[in-house]
Amino acid sequence: MRIPPYHRAPTWQRFFAGAALGGLISWVIFFYMYGVQQETQIRIIHDQREKVKDLNEKIGIWEQDYKKLNQQNEEILTIQEVEVTITNGKTYSLDQLSVAEAEDVIEDDLSSLLAKDVVSVYNGKMLLKKSIENKIVTINKKRYDLEVVEIMFYTKMNIEIKVKRSS
Repeated sequence: MRIPPYHRAPTWQRFFAGAALGGLISWVIFFYMYGVQQETQIRIIHDQREKVKDLNEKIGIWEQDYKKLNQQNEEILTIQEVEVTITNGKTYSLDQLSVAEAEDVIEDDLSSLLAKDVVSVYNGKMLLKKSIENKIVTINKKRYDLEVVEIMFYTKMNIEIKVKRSS
């Protein structure tokens, strides 16, 4: 079996030449389109990296400003409310109204602390504690001494107090 001599037939030569030339042109077009597309993708990625870098820098600046503002605000915190709680009213069989009235009396005495700086009130906490403990409260015609259990300082100052029967 012998391969036919296609190299002598001009129709086959034109077909193979056209196929080779078409393949070559299609590869050139493909590489051109692929290259253009890759250039646009690279440009987009580069722009996005620049945006991310700029935004990260802005976030860093915002965080620093936010921390500075928080620090300044913490320095100027003031006491806005004083809440007093008597914790052992039930041990002396005190009714809730009497306990609430005693709490109100103590809160009224501490109303001078409102709008004061939290740090300055905290620095004078021993004086505050002694002034509360030296107070004698009359509930249902009986005298009670006060003992400070806990003081929490923030914009709302919470004070927990135990009452003791005066002797």
